[in-house]
Amino acid sequence: MKRLLWALLALPLSVLAAEPATTAATAAAPVVSSGVAGQLTQLVFGLLLVLGLIFFLAWLLRRVQQAGPAGKGQVIELIGSRALGPRDRLMLVQVGNEQILLGLSPGTITALHVLKEPVPMPATTEKATPEFAQHLLKMLGKDQKDKK
Repeated sequence: MKRLLWALLALPLSVLAAEPATTAATAAAPVVSSGVAGQLTQLVFGLLLVLGLIFFLAWLLRRVQQAGPAGKGQVIELIGSRALGPRDRLMLVQVGNEQILLGLSPGTITALHVLKEPVPMPATTEKATPEFAQHLLKMLGKDQKDKK
């Protein structure tokens, strides 16, 4: 079994040794340059294909999310959230006409308080967009007002 393994490993070396040195020296330069150009072309086309696939999937995801149910038909709505630590959070959730303060920690969700009077929601309905996202939308020619 070891002999068979060594024979298979030595086979490529024997093929290289059988090639004449003069042929390898004269043919090496053009093959290497066209090989590098071919590899570079293949790399660029592969990169463009991957980027195109990423943009297509992002577009498709956006279309699928828009086709889903609107926020108005939701029964449970997240009003606000605050991180207490790296893994613990407070969340204010509205269910129907009730607002519930929830404590979230790894593995547990605890109702901390049911509010008798709902917390008034801010008048601004426009979500705060991070600076990078605003800049990206501006460069792509899309404005926040177009989303409404």
